[in-house]
Amino acid sequence: MSTIPPNSKVLVSGVTGYIAAWVADSLLQKGYTVRGTVRSEEKGAQLAATFKERGFGSDKFEYVVVKDIAKNGAFDEAVKGVDAIEHVASPFHLKADDPQELIVPAVNGTVGILESALKYGPSVKRVVITSSCASVLRVDPKPIVFTEDDWNDQSIQVVEKDGRAAPNIAKYRASKTLAEKAAWEFVEKHKGEISWSLVAINPPFVFGPVIHPVADISSLNTSANDFIATVLTPDAGGKTDDALASQGSCWIDVRDLADAHRLALEKADAGGQRIIVSAEAYVWQDWLDAANSLSPPPDRPLPKGRPGAGKSAVHQIQYDTSKAQRILGLKYRTKEETLRDVLADLKVKGW
Repeated sequence: MSTIPPNSKVLVSGVTGYIAAWVADSLLQKGYTVRGTVRSEEKGAQLAATFKERGFGSDKFEYVVVKDIAKNGAFDEAVKGVDAIEHVASPFHLKADDPQELIVPAVNGTVGILESALKYGPSVKRVVITSSCASVLRVDPKPIVFTEDDWNDQSIQVVEKDGRAAPNIAKYRASKTLAEKAAWEFVEKHKGEISWSLVAINPPFVFGPVIHPVADISSLNTSANDFIATVLTPDAGGKTDDALASQGSCWIDVRDLADAHRLALEKADAGGQRIIVSAEAYVWQDWLDAANSLSPPPDRPLPKGRPGAGKSAVHQIQYDTSKAQRILGLKYRTKEETLRDVLADLKVKGW
């Protein structure tokens, strides 16, 4: 039996974002009712129209405007009457000058929605937050396979020491680490009062097609934009052949990540867990090779790089995903599936 069964009402924060829109879609596909928070009436209406095209009417999807997730009490009204919460909203970009531009909304938004659930959400039974592998990994000269026992205290220390001068990626990673730590600290502090269990889902880079309202490629989120620029643009986004053969990380298809969020509601054993979800490690050349081997071939010019050069790459960062397999039973799409669907999506959008 599901902890949060279909026909339950689930709040999805930041529902017009890249990941959150797919989380809502995964829930809707399985019979849940979704209430999404949006920053503007316009974007909410656009996403509602998208979901209507996908067969979900206003009886299944509704939205409420929350202009500033970091504001005190921002989610007080939104949490009322829901059975579960998927907190996905959090800034991800690599342009912050002051680290607090990322840290404040990430931490305050996370703690704020938990406070609202504590005060005004007596019906809430589970809260799932989108954390990140950014809160797990650390930079190290030797290759490491990370587990849920690992925490990225390294980035926090770099930001505390260097402030605005810290690398932008460290600022982002610190924001995700601090936000997730704050969530677990909140649960520990209020364990005698809360009616719900917490789950943290920790993905690496997220790729795949887009269903949220977005005007053009330049308006896409950081990971999706980099993916298209590198893999599906003739100049590989300006990356050299050496970079393509050596630079990479780990990845997950956005729809698999969305399913992980839904499964974290349904599986009783997920409560109280942080769970890494990752398909595999890659270097960019692996994606180029996969794209160039598609049949039929894509009807757009693709970068070639040095075919096969990724096979000898050393992956500095990998993840043990056995917990996701054991608890969620999560299955992952292949590179080829993700590529075909991204290419089809780009064609429909005229990009």
